[in-house]
Amino acid sequence: MSMKRTSPSVFLCLAFAVLVGAASNTSRAWAKPGKSSAKAAPSAKEDSATAQISPTLQKYIENLPSGFDAIPADRKMQLDKLALFIKTRRDSNETARVTYICTHNSRRSHMGQLFATLAAAYYGVDRIEVFSGGTEAKAFNPRAVAALERAGFSITNPGGENPHYKVTFASNRPALEAFSKKYDDAFNPKENFAAVMTCSQADKTCPTVAGATLRIPLHYEDPKESDGTPAEAATYDARARQIATEAFYVFSRLKV
Repeated sequence: MSMKRTSPSVFLCLAFAVLVGAASNTSRAWAKPGKSSAKAAPSAKEDSATAQISPTLQKYIENLPSGFDAIPADRKMQLDKLALFIKTRRDSNETARVTYICTHNSRRSHMGQLFATLAAAYYGVDRIEVFSGGTEAKAFNPRAVAALERAGFSITNPGGENPHYKVTFASNRPALEAFSKKYDDAFNPKENFAAVMTCSQADKTCPTVAGATLRIPLHYEDPKESDGTPAEAATYDARARQIATEAFYVFSRLKV
């Protein structure tokens, strides 16, 4: 999945550094004064991929923009950095690559990867590839899988200790392969990607993400704290919705 490149342009690196330094101002620069930052989701007529998303997932998506204004300012700053990274890559006619990272690549990082991939397709953002990984590998947790299925994803489990799930969100898109792996696995990019650190533990134990151009701390509470309790499904659903809302916020900023 990684792509070898020649030595990057010094000019582009310096230009990107200046852009990232200005990320705290991007909300004002992109949002119209006096207007809500929430954007209406495109209708089925506006986007061909949207029309082929399952009705359950389509309904789930349509409710997400209403949560944009509730995203805290400090998190929006990090999300805007990610949007700016993607925009800068695409404006340079390059593919933007993003890797969501947590400790075991079992819950939050998979949710981030799948919702970000869905959001990019929904808003028509091309030249983007999204991955996930951990500081160690376990397995894609079935509770997280179940939450994504409740949201509307179609997921097939082929079995095994670390199943390579097949995940589908639209009939005109190929199935995604989702399994637990380290962030530097051969499946993932090795350089020039944005690393989104979805848990504080991985952020602390992995001070350097080799090959990452940008590192974004975007921590989410671990839903596994509810495992085996009556609140389990509700907790996983809430975490999935939070991650989905923030992923859709990012790509709504890039809508073509």
